[in-house]
Amino acid sequence: MSNIRDIARISNTSLGTVSRVINKSGYVRDSTRERVEKAIQELGYEPNAGARQMRSGKTKLIGILLPALDVSFFGILAHTLEQRLFEKGYHSLICNTSENEEHEAKYISTLIAQNVEGIIAASVFDQTSNYSRILQRNIPIIAIDRALPELPNNAVTVDHMEGGRIMAKHLLDLGHTRIAVIGAPQHSPPIGLRVLGIKEVMAENGLAPTVIKLGDTHSFEACYDLAFDVLSVPNPPSAIIGTTDTAAIACIHAAFKLNFAVPQNLSVIGFDDLPETAFVIPQLTTVAQPIRELGRAAISQLLSLIDPKKPVSPKTYNLELKLIERDSTAAPS
Repeated sequence: MSNIRDIARISNTSLGTVSRVINKSGYVRDSTRERVEKAIQELGYEPNAGARQMRSGKTKLIGILLPALDVSFFGILAHTLEQRLFEKGYHSLICNTSENEEHEAKYISTLIAQNVEGIIAASVFDQTSNYSRILQRNIPIIAIDRALPELPNNAVTVDHMEGGRIMAKHLLDLGHTRIAVIGAPQHSPPIGLRVLGIKEVMAENGLAPTVIKLGDTHSFEACYDLAFDVLSVPNPPSAIIGTTDTAAIACIHAAFKLNFAVPQNLSVIGFDDLPETAFVIPQLTTVAQPIRELGRAAISQLLSLIDPKKPVSPKTYNLELKLIERDSTAAPS
């Protein structure tokens, strides 16, 4: 097995120079750095993470806790976080809590045992004692997509309640009065806030949703079943709000199965602006949240907490939402 002495010998440099290149610390002339990096590649040298941690006291590990990875929103978010952290010299431990508080608790124990330097988390519920253990160990943490009331006010999110308002207002402005809401998972804090926003705007106009049908499982199949039930009644709604794009796209498919023309007989709006919304037929009207910007902002805030040279005050960042009007909504016929 190769070591730094072998690298120094092949690159004709000192042990100190090799150490500075490996640890990315201190000045090394470009030509010398290239020789060292070439020797590292030729020898297939892999630094000992444990030894490096003992010397520096740093693991360069960041824990990422997300409720699901088979949901497009969280898949995009996980990819953004991992790539950005890698660019910054950190490695990610991505944990899929499967919308389960017990899974979340076990993963938190794992991250603590791995001596992560920070955590980015989208909690399964809006109230959980799991995160108190992180605070007790003074591990920096940023809440993403949803705030955590029992934690310091470090969060990067959007105003989900405002998102619900935007969806409802768009349909009301088109003239719809019979509006249903479907979505999942019903325990998700952002989903609850979007529904509150919808109800608030409709109440201001003397209306209420014809039905609110929320499921436990956030999948295309589960949301399809919810939409099918909502549209199978004698006097169906003229518009449906999907609390996510997945729910809204499922609505369009259920409508097609039941011979509803979208948007002629039924308007459908979603939330997220996932890539597939521009390719479903008809293209989906949705409220866009800046998914990748959420990830980048969370990392910037977390690294500021980790670096003691740049202390920051606790703060919640609410990024901007935007209505994207496409072909799935129109005035009621």
